[in-house]
Amino acid sequence: MQNIETFDFQDKKALIRVDFNVPLNSNFEVTDATRINAAVPTIKKVLAGGGSVILMSHLGRPKGEKQDKFSLKHIVATVSEKLGVPVQFAEDCIGTAAIEAAGKIKSGEALLLENLRFYNEETEGDVVFAKKLADLGDVYINDAFGTAHRAHASTAIIASFFKDKMFGYVIENELEAAQKVVENSERPFTAIMGGAKISDKILLIEKLLDKVDNLIIGGGMSYTFFKALGGEIGASLVESDKLNLARTILELAKEKNVNLCLPTDSIIASEFSNDANISGSENTSIPSGWMGLDIGPKAIEEFSAIIKKSKTIMWNGPMGVFEMSNFENGTKSVAQAIAGATENGAYSLIGGGDSAAAINKFNYQDKVSYISTGGGALLEYLEGKELPGLKAIRD
Repeated sequence: MQNIETFDFQDKKALIRVDFNVPLNSNFEVTDATRINAAVPTIKKVLAGGGSVILMSHLGRPKGEKQDKFSLKHIVATVSEKLGVPVQFAEDCIGTAAIEAAGKIKSGEALLLENLRFYNEETEGDVVFAKKLADLGDVYINDAFGTAHRAHASTAIIASFFKDKMFGYVIENELEAAQKVVENSERPFTAIMGGAKISDKILLIEKLLDKVDNLIIGGGMSYTFFKALGGEIGASLVESDKLNLARTILELAKEKNVNLCLPTDSIIASEFSNDANISGSENTSIPSGWMGLDIGPKAIEEFSAIIKKSKTIMWNGPMGVFEMSNFENGTKSVAQAIAGATENGAYSLIGGGDSAAAINKFNYQDKVSYISTGGGALLEYLEGKELPGLKAIRD
């Protein structure tokens, strides 16, 4: 396995798997360039070293169909602006259009291929498709951490066709951040888990119980715990088949001397709407027909106090329906507390997905240590799973 820092890219065509799966508005303009910005250092490293770059990515879920709304042509202008060089575009990722475009680029130039997922062969991990992609470049760089947990053609299969293959800076930084949290954490270590379901996070929760001092649980998943404890949770989200699992987690936390902190109270609503009637309630006595959509003021105070005393913080999942203004305060307050702790010397890892979206929404992106670009991939890595996209480079 080569290293991007020391590799000689002079006159080499670097085929780089990036994650440019970015949100677009109705005018097909990029509304959040975080993932593009993250890939810039890797691309610039190759160009500065005398190489050229061929960028490949997916966008959305076109499911094997060529659809204009999922075309990567819409992001060419943004990528060009971020790189400071004009980016050429190939109207296909394989075949004549791709071969001709790749054949013409010279040192210092950049080419973006059309959406990989216009072909089902990409997600199926098709070997022939991977070979067609591999033939376009001399050296392969995987810098798409967000897809590293998928055994796709452009991430897990393609690497076998290259002698020279390596990780880009995004993946290197992601692994370093995860390592810092899981293996080299300074105490007290606090993990904050939110989101809708325990079932999505169970493996990570179990692993974290061996690592953390505090485990804060908020968001929709907390109501399953309150139901398991015999509380009245009204019409709040609950996984009825996970009540025993919730009890087991509570017992495990006690056994391992982990301070498992559930939210004392909630902001409750008469329906799932920003315009619903709103009230507050203790989480063991939410009235019938009402649902918890955010953590309440007592929970905010308790959670913030724990976070502020922490030296290592890992956050994955919001505290409520932060997309609605009436239910954003809990998530915003947690983000604020993490930013404060970071300013005081704590290391904070924001675990991609909704947590990253929340940090960006509330403008704390420059006040935390690291924001992961890969939600699902980071979760699986932290759970201890081997990611196909990483294994392919290391093998």
